[in-house]
Amino acid sequence: MDLHLRGKRVLITGASKGIGAAAAEAFAEEGCHLRLAARSGDQLKALAERLRSAHQIDATAHVVDLRKAEDIARLAKEASDIDILVNNAGDIPGGSLDKIDEATWRHAWDLKVFGYVNLTRAIYAQMKARGGGGVIVNDIGAAGEKFDANYICGSAGNAALMAFTRALGSKSLADNIRVVGINPGPVGTDRHVTLLKTRAKHQFGDENRYTEFQKGLPLGRPAHAREIGDLMAFLASDRSGYTSGVIFTVDGGIAAGW
Repeated sequence: MDLHLRGKRVLITGASKGIGAAAAEAFAEEGCHLRLAARSGDQLKALAERLRSAHQIDATAHVVDLRKAEDIARLAKEASDIDILVNNAGDIPGGSLDKIDEATWRHAWDLKVFGYVNLTRAIYAQMKARGGGGVIVNDIGAAGEKFDANYICGSAGNAALMAFTRALGSKSLADNIRVVGINPGPVGTDRHVTLLKTRAKHQFGDENRYTEFQKGLPLGRPAHAREIGDLMAFLASDRSGYTSGVIFTVDGGIAAGW
């Protein structure tokens, strides 16, 4: 299926690895020009170079910390021409309420919650000023709908971003902008393993038993990062042009009762 994305300009945050890097691959294969943002400069620059060479596209690396207002402002200015924003950066830790103190909670939300909100505010205004036509895709997480007391900071943050996405997207077509969200369940990334190790340490006292949590997953595996990246590309395309203010859950049926 031709997604009609060739030549579109895409900004992806948290792009150096995991879902962000998979999304970059998906958009690059569609002929999009990329602006890739993350804190890890070496990985980011290597990915940009590889995608430029493989797909004959423009790919620019932006080394930023989206917890910092000045970095968000700089990134928004440098990416003022983008057609698509993929909010993906986040590293909310696992743990129960008694394990996540206020400083840790605020640090996590400064990136995953306020980072999304503040970058979206800046990019949305730029898209609107150009007459719209843009798309914002928020990578959120299924813990926002299937709550987990041992990932309480993430569950609460994701639920907030779900509400943010639905609220903004419910009216954004008036500005000719679409806003959608994706709630991945377990995805086979380094972050997925880290969270499972935290859970295994809490539950079993041994982080190396984390693989026991994967055996009961749908199809016996987590999702592939590229499965999320491909959905991002589709939702950002005009093949999904009447879609806004909704969240797509990709968890193999877990939230529905697996």
